[in-house]
Amino acid sequence: MTKLLAAAALAALLTVPLAPAAPAAAAAPPACARMTGPPPASPPPTSVDTLGQAFFCVLDHYYAGPGLRTQDLLRDAFAAYTRNLQRRGADVAGLRLPALTGDRDADWAAAAAALGTGDPVALRAAVDGMVAGLRDNHARHHVPEPPREGGPVGTGIVGASGIGGAGIDPAARPPFFITDVVDDSPADRAGVRPGDIVQAIDGVPVWVGGTLNPLLVEQVRQPSFTMTLKRPTTGRVRTVRLTEGPLTPRARTLRVRDVSGVRYVRLPGFYDGAADQVIAALRGGPKKVVLDLRGNGGGSPREVVRLLGAFAHGKVTSYFCAYDGSCTPNRTDDGVPLLGARLVVLTDRRCASACEDFSAAAQGNGIAPTVGTRTAGAVSGPASAWSLGDGSVLAMPSVRHLGPGKEIIDTVGVPADHHAPMTALDLATGRDPALRKALSLLTG
Repeated sequence: MTKLLAAAALAALLTVPLAPAAPAAAAAPPACARMTGPPPASPPPTSVDTLGQAFFCVLDHYYAGPGLRTQDLLRDAFAAYTRNLQRRGADVAGLRLPALTGDRDADWAAAAAALGTGDPVALRAAVDGMVAGLRDNHARHHVPEPPREGGPVGTGIVGASGIGGAGIDPAARPPFFITDVVDDSPADRAGVRPGDIVQAIDGVPVWVGGTLNPLLVEQVRQPSFTMTLKRPTTGRVRTVRLTEGPLTPRARTLRVRDVSGVRYVRLPGFYDGAADQVIAALRGGPKKVVLDLRGNGGGSPREVVRLLGAFAHGKVTSYFCAYDGSCTPNRTDDGVPLLGARLVVLTDRRCASACEDFSAAAQGNGIAPTVGTRTAGAVSGPASAWSLGDGSVLAMPSVRHLGPGKEIIDTVGVPADHHAPMTALDLATGRDPALRKALSLLTG
C-alpha cells in the first residue's frame, strides 16, 4: 500500500505544469574606479552600463548612499532620460519606469531591461539627472575637457553678485552687478567695470518676480551675447555686445599690502601651497592681519588646517562624518609655528567650500571675527572623483562636513560677525566697507 501511495504521489507531481523560468538578470555593470589620470582620448558612448556604473557608484561611495532609496535614484534617472528624448522628438512608446522594490540589484536589473540598448545622449542626461537629484552642491557629473589649444577663451567677466559657490544664489537681491573683470579681456576692452549693474542679457530682464533668472548662468556662457548695463556713478545706461576671445590666465597668487599698520592679504583659493604662501607673506610683518577670503571658492582641507595652525594650536577645526553618525575631527596643524598675530577674516556669498571651513573654524574657535556677509553655504564635504566607462567623471563627497561645534554649515553658511556688504556703488567708487570695518577692529 505504501508503495502504491508513493507511486501515485510521484505521478501527481509529474502532471503539475512547471513554472516558467525567471528571466535572466541583467549582468552587473563594471564598478566605477577612482580617477587617477585623464580620461581616454576616444571613450565609448554612454551606455546602459554607464548608467548602472553611476547608480552603484552613488550607492557605494556617496556618504549618504546607505540611506538612499533605489526607487528615487532610478526615478530621477528615468525622468531626465525621458525628458531628453521628448526634447529631441525621440520618445519611445511603451518606455516606463518598472515596478521597483528597494532591492538594488533587482531594481537595476528591471531598469536595465526597460531601457534595452538605450539612447546614448539620453543616457548621459540620465546620469546628470540622477546626480542632480542628490541635491548636493559637491556632487556633479561632467566630462573633462582637454586644454584648449591657444589657451583659455571667454568674455572676461569672472564675478557677479548673486552668483555663489553653487550657482545662482537663492538669497540674491537686486541689483545684479559685475564684481570682477579680467584685465585686457573682451569685457574690459568694451568698458565693462566692477559695479556696473546688469539690467538685461540679450534683452531678457535678469530679475523674474524678484528672483534672479535661473537661465542667467547659461546665457553668459554663450560665445556671444549683449548686456544692458547701468553705471551706478552716472546713471548712464548702455548696451554692449560681448564675444568671447583669448584670455590671459590670472596667476593664483596673493595680493599683499600694508594699510594703516595692518597687513592685508587677499587669498583667491585654498590651492596647494596656499597656506605656506600666506604664512610667508605674514612672517616678519605687522602683527595685525586682515585675510580677505571674498570670492574664494575653496580648495584643499589640508591647506585650511595648515593656515589655521599659524594662528592657533590644539583646536578642532571641523568634523568629517559618516552616514552612521561616526565623526572624525580635523585639527589645526600644530607643526606650524604660531605667528602671534591678531586676525580678522573678510567673507562674502562667494566664499564657499574650504573657504567656509576656514571661516567657521576661525569664528567658532575664537581665532578671528568675520566681517562682510554670510558665506555661500556650499560645503557638503570634500568630493572624490570616480571614472565612468564613457570617459565622464562622477564627483561626490564620501563624508559629511560639519563645523567645529558639529553645526551644519552646508546650505546655511557662516554668518558674519559684522555685516558689511559691498554695493555696486562701493565697487564703482573704490570704497570697501568691509575692509574699513576690519581695520577699525584691529586698530581701534
